[in-house]
Amino acid sequence: MSKTFRPWKIDEPLLLPPMVQDFVAEDHLSRFVLSVVRNDIDLAAITGSYVVERGQPPFDPVMMTALLLYSYCCGIYSSRRIAKGCRERVDFMSIVGLDPPDFRTVSEFRRRHLKALGALFTQILHLCETAGLVKLGHVALDGTKIKANASKHKAMSYERMEKRAVELEAEVARWLEVAEASDAEEDKLHGADKTGEEMPDWVADKKRRAERIRKAKAELEAEAKAAAQAKLKAAAEAQQQREAEGRKKPGRPAAPPSTTPEPKAQKNFTDPESRIMKSKDGFVQAYNAQIAVDGTAQVIVAQDVTQSTVDSSQLVPMIDATKTNLGRYPEQASADAGYCSEANLEALENRDIDGYVATGRARDAVDGKGAGDDDAPGAPNPVSGSKPQAEPKPAAAPTRVEAMRAKLKAGGHASPYRLRKQLPEPVFGQIKQARGFRQFLLRGFDKVRAEWAIVCTAHNLLKLAQGWTPSAARLQTA
Repeated sequence: MSKTFRPWKIDEPLLLPPMVQDFVAEDHLSRFVLSVVRNDIDLAAITGSYVVERGQPPFDPVMMTALLLYSYCCGIYSSRRIAKGCRERVDFMSIVGLDPPDFRTVSEFRRRHLKALGALFTQILHLCETAGLVKLGHVALDGTKIKANASKHKAMSYERMEKRAVELEAEVARWLEVAEASDAEEDKLHGADKTGEEMPDWVADKKRRAERIRKAKAELEAEAKAAAQAKLKAAAEAQQQREAEGRKKPGRPAAPPSTTPEPKAQKNFTDPESRIMKSKDGFVQAYNAQIAVDGTAQVIVAQDVTQSTVDSSQLVPMIDATKTNLGRYPEQASADAGYCSEANLEALENRDIDGYVATGRARDAVDGKGAGDDDAPGAPNPVSGSKPQAEPKPAAAPTRVEAMRAKLKAGGHASPYRLRKQLPEPVFGQIKQARGFRQFLLRGFDKVRAEWAIVCTAHNLLKLAQGWTPSAARLQTA
């Protein structure tokens, strides 16, 4: 007796086809993303840009927004892979129906509305707050290097630029001389309709490359000049402050900063706004992506991208961005040693934030003087030959770095600083490892900032999907 199997209805027509929403389970992520996009966020900035009735009707921008956000939640960023999913995956079909857009449509929609899509970060963040996933009791900051859409081998140092530009221009000049000398022979070879002086395409390319090198060289010189002026201004302000406090800077006066670029300063020709940065994988052409993560459910409460290779200048902007996004500062904040400086610790105090910042190798005392440095003892007594006893000095108030070091040491394993690794590190792992975002698709600083905002929006959307319960307040946008 043969085994009985369930009927395989692959060739049976559907007289009453189901809704595309029935392709996935009721608790599937695609249904949640579609519901949030349709009911709970304001897309007026996107839908309001369609005002002309000429041409074929475009795809619904609400559907395209839901498709992009769901794709980013699934770790799919390429427009071709998104379009392929719309044809082959039932979860994508449940969003687009059975009318899949092609990859050019997806790419153009993202390019056209990149800024508006990045701005959705704040709306999703407010939904997370409404759902009780953001408390701002403790916020941890960190940064990570994410590879730019450019190769570091397409960069050239300032020292090499001048030499290479001269070489290319000389090579083009030699070929122009050869072309001019062989006019008569080329007339016979090419006929009367051509002059024989046409330059090969590769010669024009080298000419254009020499022009780009000259332009990059001028940009490096302008950046070096601006940096030198900024250093001079900062030094003058510091000198005025020392004079007002009656202090004097020890040692010889520093040499004025150079207005010419360092010989090894580099400029990339693919994405000139990216920078060479050191990461765990060595030196890469990258951007520095920053996040501030809330301690309740690892929701990103502030995000940005910087061209700086160091994190120290990002603590205050990220803390202020948290208040801009949610209307208030966090009660506590933690960060690693890359964010430690007297100015940053002072900024946390001024904002009434209980800070926990690793001190690392940060200097303890002001003006480069170590915490244990004392003045030299006095001259020997001419009568007894013994050195006079130094007058006891009042104990200097500890610097903020010293106070922070003592605070972390006193807290031990119970210190809130332990949250510094428990919050942003897993978020970077989820973004870079679980969802595979290890390189920006777009080029240019502004586009990269918007792309990172979309990535962080997708992360918060996933946290919202995991933390949402029917008992939470109903999400509605006024």
